[in-house]
Amino acid sequence: MKLLKEKVMTEGIVLSNQVLKVDSFLNHQMDPELMREIGGEFARRFAGEKITKVLTIESSGIAPAIMTALELKVPMIFARKHKSLTLKDDILVEKVYSFTKRETNEITVSKKFLSPSDRVLIIDDFLANGEAAFGLARIVEQVGASVAGIGIVIEKSFQPGARLLEEAGYRVDSLVRVAALEDGVVTFVEEPN
Repeated sequence: MKLLKEKVMTEGIVLSNQVLKVDSFLNHQMDPELMREIGGEFARRFAGEKITKVLTIESSGIAPAIMTALELKVPMIFARKHKSLTLKDDILVEKVYSFTKRETNEITVSKKFLSPSDRVLIIDDFLANGEAAFGLARIVEQVGASVAGIGIVIEKSFQPGARLLEEAGYRVDSLVRVAALEDGVVTFVEEPN
């Protein structure tokens, strides 16, 4: 996705050979025009999958997920990382390790928002080791629903997440694939035309 690549190149900051900071347009401040384009692109890529729900994890996945859900005309659900007084009964819970924050969170979704007939598109901002995507997929599968696909805004292809998810049988579609973060420079995976 050309616009997203340009944003990564002009505004992304390489903090290390493992960490790319994109807080000026995706993780803290968000670019609404870019989010609209991202939502449209995910909707186009997954158009034939009969999606009934879009699922993400708070907080950076919410903007691309809601724009995708808007384009697909389906509800969007986000898994909570923090306990809520209003979300304590009939919940689906999974443990997810965050590569960036180096912590494990219990993510929760209310059972009332997922049913066995749902075809769920998982959307996330980054893919490194696949922990968040696997956790969300386990939540979907706890109710007998199916994962129609996993849409990733930025994939760090030098980490094993995409490969592990694909080996587990999931369709992974990433808008931008980063091959390396070295010497302060982002290198993209060369995509076939």
